[in-house]
Amino acid sequence: MKLTADRIIDAGMAVFAETGYHGFSVRQVADRLDVHAGSLYYHVPSKAALLQLMADRVVRQAYEAGTAALAGLPAQAGWPARVTAQAVALRQSIRQHPGGAIMLAGSPKTLSSGALSLMERLLATLAEAGVPPEHCGTAADTVLSHVTGYVLQEQSEPPAVPVTAEDVAALHRSFPRTVAAAAAHGPDEKFTRSLDLLCAGIGTLIRPPSGGAPTEGAPSGGPDGRS
Repeated sequence: MKLTADRIIDAGMAVFAETGYHGFSVRQVADRLDVHAGSLYYHVPSKAALLQLMADRVVRQAYEAGTAALAGLPAQAGWPARVTAQAVALRQSIRQHPGGAIMLAGSPKTLSSGALSLMERLLATLAEAGVPPEHCGTAADTVLSHVTGYVLQEQSEPPAVPVTAEDVAALHRSFPRTVAAAAAHGPDEKFTRSLDLLCAGIGTLIRPPSGGAPTEGAPSGGPDGRS
């Protein structure tokens, strides 16, 4: 098959899922494609360039998914709903790629324009909600880091040691609250609940306008922007 940038990115994603950043090399990508490493440089000039292309693929898909999610919201949706729509779309997108969470976490190192676009849109959402400028960056970082960490856990390998019925019973006895909390909700509901908590916290940063009524998403309202 003809060697193309898309094929190289496909192979790079597969290698990255196995090795992560530290073990990743252009030679491994070439071996997967059964070509000489030098032939890859005609399409991608360096390892850094390939990593950037790979990160861009993951996060641009996430950006497009976020665009669709935002478009599907009702016109009166509050800022927490807009933050949640972006975060849910991001999680769903990066879960489709083995190693996608690691790729997202490392995307600032590659100066991925796709990742920067995700951040820019989230910052705009928070700024429009009234989050003070000095807190917008931290709030956006917190949301994106939460999504990344959540998917990292979802994509982690299962325990190497088999868990027996006796092990489970011992866990219930030793850590009853932790076990109950882990079993309380499915992963999707737990994720949306965690976003509700994040938005509630961010909402406390929004100062009501002079004269009185709290702004949309401020503490007197629920995390979804409703009173």
